[in-house]
Amino acid sequence: MAREQQEKSSGTELGRFLRARRTEVSPEEAGIKVGPGLRRTPGLRREELATLAGVSIDYYARLERGRETHPSPAVLDALAQALRLGETEHKHLHDLGLRAARRPSPSQGPPSRSVDPGVELLLERLRPFPARVLSRTMDLLAANPGGLRTLTGIERWPVEQRNIARYVFLHPTARELFPDWEVMTRGCVARLRALAGTDPDAPDLAELVDELLLKSPEFTRLWECYDVRAFAQGSKTLRHPEIGTVTLRYQSLLIEGSPGHRLVTYYALPGTPDHDAVVLLDQADQGHRTTPTEKSPG
Repeated sequence: MAREQQEKSSGTELGRFLRARRTEVSPEEAGIKVGPGLRRTPGLRREELATLAGVSIDYYARLERGRETHPSPAVLDALAQALRLGETEHKHLHDLGLRAARRPSPSQGPPSRSVDPGVELLLERLRPFPARVLSRTMDLLAANPGGLRTLTGIERWPVEQRNIARYVFLHPTARELFPDWEVMTRGCVARLRALAGTDPDAPDLAELVDELLLKSPEFTRLWECYDVRAFAQGSKTLRHPEIGTVTLRYQSLLIEGSPGHRLVTYYALPGTPDHDAVVLLDQADQGHRTTPTEKSPG
């Protein structure tokens, strides 16, 4: 057990990702017949994954322990197939392979938090649909009234604390607001994990992750899973104290010229109860344009 913990805390992000994904694939899923007796290893053993990927056991062990840092694209493809990785995870594996093969470069620091005036105008034009601008670490940089009010209670937090991951894991109303709270938590961790694979020393990422590891056991558990799947579109159900239960579609779009910034918009078809609900939520603050850059009342 001590050796296992030592390996988890050392090595490369590539090795840690491979180890985490290996534990998620059962022998049955990989087409391996399991003999009688208790298996101490969750998921696949190293030798089983090495065989499935067509590499030597010694090579794979060195790869997972961070002692082999130049895996070829063909090897990574074979490992991705054996681990049954999806498209996003497959790309992330290649990104980690490229990073392992070169010396880490000094972090450039977090991108700018300023929001272009044209994007702020777009947020206003999207009303009554809730819309927000998020940073790469999910800091809430700007929002129209619905975009802020759909996150019940976040307006009472100081501007610098308003972050979607922090809200989902630490705000007392988040579990009530999101019926699919567990799905929300996995999505938040997946985005942060993907960023950690390409820029693990980023100060904005490290500060947020350290805080959540300290304050949330659920975050700690999910962080160790190394899941990097994220969703750019879909639907979200809210149990909102002002408008009741609504289900909204959403789109997440990268903003050109603002590295790492995303515009997230929620919408419903006109004439539906869900559309009427977001109109009511927007009108509850009629005439007052709300952005996270304003000071919280009180």
